[in-house]
Amino acid sequence: MTKPFVAAALNAIDIERQAVEALSDRIDDDFIRACEVIMACKGRVVVTGMGKSGHIGNKIAATLASTGTPSFFVHPGEASHGDLGMITSQDVVLAISNSGNTGEVLTILPLLKRMGAPLISMTGNRDSTLAREAVANLDVSVAKEACPLGLAPTSSTTATLVMGDALAVALLEARGFSAEDFAFSHPGGALGRRLLLRVADIMHTDDRIPRVRDTTPLAGALLEISLKGLGMTTVVNEDGQLVGIFTDGDLRRTLDRSIDIQKTLIRDVMTRNGRVIHDDQLAAEALHVMEELKINALPVLNREEQLVGALNMHDLLRAGVI
Repeated sequence: MTKPFVAAALNAIDIERQAVEALSDRIDDDFIRACEVIMACKGRVVVTGMGKSGHIGNKIAATLASTGTPSFFVHPGEASHGDLGMITSQDVVLAISNSGNTGEVLTILPLLKRMGAPLISMTGNRDSTLAREAVANLDVSVAKEACPLGLAPTSSTTATLVMGDALAVALLEARGFSAEDFAFSHPGGALGRRLLLRVADIMHTDDRIPRVRDTTPLAGALLEISLKGLGMTTVVNEDGQLVGIFTDGDLRRTLDRSIDIQKTLIRDVMTRNGRVIHDDQLAAEALHVMEELKINALPVLNREEQLVGALNMHDLLRAGVI
């Protein structure tokens, strides 16, 4: 019983994969023109489409808006009943229609022309009315739908969505849109925390920093590690400059050497030139360093290379960065 399900699913995936691959040849002069028009837009990109094209249009508008191109969706049916007032001559309209002849979309075309808002179309028919009236038409035609009946929009909606993503990414790169810019439109949830939170926001500071002089006996360093609870201590010289770090891992390696913890100085067993993080770096960068080096804690320096904090994996976990 399961074989027909698997065969049908794999066939659908293969058909949609071919539809997406065909888009590579459609990144042409019209695509460039569409990008140029949107880059020159002083208003917003208004996306419109009926039915499944409308659902895809909603997602494209959201992607554009979150990647540096202000955008929103207007239902073409509602546009004919008042919502057209949401569109101005400063905007660019991105109209989506697989046939290119959707009645509700064509109804508002004369009004858009009169308004002077540039029209970009995304259609599966380059000879359609919508394609001909647009300053640029993005070709999202497909050889066939994944639906065996050839009725349910499947390959066509996938191709349209991918073309929308390609447009959004091209514009993002042209604008020099950064991860920090992205974060400001995603301040909530884990994504916002990963993109906005700085090391300085969550690090241990002042008396909470585990810190000993390099002349401290190993026993004193162990006491500091236990007291501060970060699984490590920083080691500083007489000027307060960071010269090393001693971690739980260092302790295990030291004990294997049968060292006298009362007589041995921390500077003789500490790790020198260890990895550090700066207080103005993203907390997500600290996480990357810890995961890459398989360590659980980092000393934190400011840009003057002064020790200002300490950070461990539990701090990142509590902050929701992990």
